[in-house]
Parts: sequence; structure tokens; C-alpha cells
Amino acid sequence: MITVVLDAYGADYSPTEPVKGAILAVKENADLHVTITGKKDEIKKVLVENKADLNRFTIIDATDVITNLDVPTVAIKQKTESSLYKAIEEVRTNNDVYGLVSGGSTGAVLTGAFLRIGRIRGVSRPALCPILPTIYDDRQVALVDSGANIDCKPINLVHFAIMGNAYVKNVLKVSNPRVALLSNGTEDKKGNDLVHTTFPVLKEMPEINFIGNMEARDLLFGDVDLVVTDGFAGNVLLKSTEGAISAFQKILKSKVKKSLTALVGAIFMKKVFKQLKQKLDYNNRPGAVLLGTKKVVVKAHGSAKANCFKECILQVVKMAEANICKIIEEEVSKVEVNINEE
Repeated sequence: MITVVLDAYGADYSPTEPVKGAILAVKENADLHVTITGKKDEIKKVLVENKADLNRFTIIDATDVITNLDVPTVAIKQKTESSLYKAIEEVRTNNDVYGLVSGGSTGAVLTGAFLRIGRIRGVSRPALCPILPTIYDDRQVALVDSGANIDCKPINLVHFAIMGNAYVKNVLKVSNPRVALLSNGTEDKKGNDLVHTTFPVLKEMPEINFIGNMEARDLLFGDVDLVVTDGFAGNVLLKSTEGAISAFQKILKSKVKKSLTALVGAIFMKKVFKQLKQKLDYNNRPGAVLLGTKKVVVKAHGSAKANCFKECILQVVKMAEANICKIIEEEVSKVEVNINEE
């Protein structure tokens, strides 16, 4: 039996959507058991209303909730009756648990994972790594780091590259991932000091299929499998991309409504528009995985619906079955990096 822990609170549609996602996940995986933390009566109500097999779930009662208004370090230390804290403790103390899914405060999830679950030996810093669609149906692109580490050193980016490469290769099943460094130009000499120092190190690593710098505008074109950057630039890139996609969809909808010809054309394009919407909807993808912790942690989008939580839970299973934490430890231990940061 495979056990994954789900923090059912802290997200926008808690506990209904996270719990419904868990129900969908156990329907897809007959060997899956989900331990859910949060307000027991409310969680059980959602399970019963959706005719879930209660034998496939365990509920750990947690009366408190960590919110986005809480200071993460303080909340993890003081809110020990919260759903997130209890979820993290279950992951930390139970050897049979594969990992954790939460849609709660990103800062609290990262802090709790770092302080309580702990880093993999040799990893300088864990990093968030979401998966995004590309213009090709058979290609995705991973982005590491997307917000866990605002200020980074070159050694951090090197470790991000190693961890992300292992994840894309062993979980996403890309045989030889193309790895690029985010910069303000594709030329070798472009970028800030961080990029300038990291670039030659990645270039000399035989374990990494490093193809050079990449500009932000090329993120979704499918020419790269993994983009490496610091958490500040990565978070700006991720949110800018999400915002641009949302704006495009709204503009397209607005223009169609204003034109009779466009309305008629939209009828014939209905199937294509539906496919495009599904491709771009983050609810159809797992959340951002936290690479570098001793057990698998997946952070769902705060406004995620049931299908996203389902994908997150199943992603934990994939990562644990691929033994990704052990692989990352082995890959990091192989690399000795001497970096001149002056």
C-alpha cells in the first residue's frame, strides 16, 4: 500500500477541493491510501457526500490552520495543531509515507519541509520546480527555482541543475534533458554576475546536457526541458507567463464576443479552443515539486481545484517510486564544484 499525506486546509477551496482530489487519486491508483490532515468532521463530510471508500483514507484531526497572513517560521513553531504541521510531522515520522501535498501557504510549506523534514545530504538548498506546457503536445518544461530561494549563489544554481535534471530524466522520462540557464540574452557573455559564474560550471559538467542561456520569451517554445535560475527571477518568470496566458484568454474571449464573424468562427473552433484551455489550465498539471528534501513534497496552487490535487498526489507516487530523493543524493555527491565567486 502506498501512503501520501494531504494537508486539506490553507488553500482557497479547502477542504472540499483537496479532499475531492484525494478521492479522484485513489480511484486511479488501487494501491493508494491517503492520510488527510485537518478538521475531522468537515473532511469526513466531504468523503461521505462524494461516496468515497472510507477504508482508503485516514483522517488526522487538526483544529488550526496556517494562513498566508502568518509568518512561516513562527507558524511552523507555534501552530502545532495546524493541518500543515501535523501533515509534515506524519511525513517526517512515518517511514511508510511517500510524501506530502499541500495547497497552503508556500512560505510555511517550504519552511516546514526544510526545518522538519530536512534537506538531502549534500544539497545546499531545496528548490521549487513546477512543470509548464509548451507549444508541443509531447513536451513540457520544468523551471527550477520558481520562488524558494530569492538570493542565490552559483553553487545553489548548480545544485538546482543537478536536481532538476534528475527529476526530468527519472520522473518526466526525458532521456537526455536539455538544460538552459535563464538570462537576458542567449549569448554566452550575457547575464549578471550570478549567471556569468554559473555558466562555465554547467558547461563543463558531463552529467548535464547544458545548451547555454535562454531568454524568458522562449520558455514555452519546447526547445528546453529544464530552465535553471534563482528563485526571484524564476518566480517573476512563472507569474509573468501565467499572467500573459490569462490575459491572452480574456482578450480572445472579449474580441470574439464583439464580432459576429468571430462568433460564427468560434463555433467551428470550439473543439480547438477547448483543447487549448485544457492545455493551459494549471488544474490539469501537478503543482511545483520541492526538490532537495528527504521526502517528496508537492506544493499545489493556492486556488487549485480537485483535479490539480489529484495530479499532485499521483506525482508524489511517481517521484517516490522513481526513488528520486536517493537519486538526487547520489547525483549531488558525485559532483565536486570549485567556484570562484569573487
